[in-house]
Amino acid sequence: MKEKVEQALNKVRPALQADGGDVELVEVGENGVVKVRLKGACGGCPMSQLTLKMGIERILKKEVPEVTSVEAV
Repeated sequence: MKEKVEQALNKVRPALQADGGDVELVEVGENGVVKVRLKGACGGCPMSQLTLKMGIERILKKEVPEVTSVEAV
């Protein structure tokens, strides 16, 4: 499942990198919880939670149905 999550994150990365940010996969839990670290401009952005839930989580759940939620660490 980790490989599928990485592939899905690679689809999100160009949009984040265009704004000076990035996302790093930290952990894929047995229960489907994916932990990521927002980096660069995304790390301190006030809109980062919206990006995380409406962007990254939505795409990961679509691409990898086993994903139950995405959390920032």
